[in-house]
Amino acid sequence: MQDVIDISWWQLLLFSTLLVLPIGINYWLKLGLGKEAFIGIVRMVVQLFLVGLYLEYLFTLNSLWINVLWLFTMIIVGASSIVEKSKLPKNLLLVPVAVSLSVTCVPVVMFICFFIIKPTPILNAQYLIPIAGMLLGNSLSSNIVALQNLFGAFETQKSEYEAAIALGAAPTYAAAPFIRNAIQKAMSPIMASMATTGLVTLPGMMTGQILGGASPMIAIKYQLMIMLAIFVMMSCSLALSLHLALKTSLTKEGRVLARIQPTN
Repeated sequence: MQDVIDISWWQLLLFSTLLVLPIGINYWLKLGLGKEAFIGIVRMVVQLFLVGLYLEYLFTLNSLWINVLWLFTMIIVGASSIVEKSKLPKNLLLVPVAVSLSVTCVPVVMFICFFIIKPTPILNAQYLIPIAGMLLGNSLSSNIVALQNLFGAFETQKSEYEAAIALGAAPTYAAAPFIRNAIQKAMSPIMASMATTGLVTLPGMMTGQILGGASPMIAIKYQLMIMLAIFVMMSCSLALSLHLALKTSLTKEGRVLARIQPTN
């Protein structure tokens, strides 16, 4: 196997010229995504650069308490991003989403570190942070889709919901079809991804390990582990997140306190 091939900064800069293609499509179709895309790209570059510097220091230091603190920082930032992108009120939904991510991410990561990989030290930053990042990263989009579909249903299917309430149904019972539909839609991408992994796509962890010089069979075992972990966490976090969200967003009478904010 070949050693890792470094990419120079000027080569990366050269590759970034391909951004003229999505910029041109945005202008041609008048998508109105230019400003948001520009801000997103700049944030990504700055954040990745700073995180790269920090992770080099973090991996060298490898302190148990700093690693755990960084894990929970990732969870809080992820929860905040989910609620923000869902365009829902943070005062009602930040805590439910953060709790659901914590309760589902931490046990899965601990199980992998303590019983599967068993690094030394057991919560080695080299394994803890990337694995938690992959789990949280995949859960972000699914939670956004689920929350938008759930609270969007309260608007689009308002009459059905109010009819169920009027007939004496508990608010959570009346909202149960919305929860099922929201989870089904949010889970569709990961279901499709699992069905085509290996044939259509070579996922991130496997590709990264192969590019890093690892044996393809070792890369496959890691990829299977992470895909199963993502599926488990996504299923649990979606169910818990939506149920906790309803706890803080529905009154006893069934009035919905949270609304999707219109895009300016």
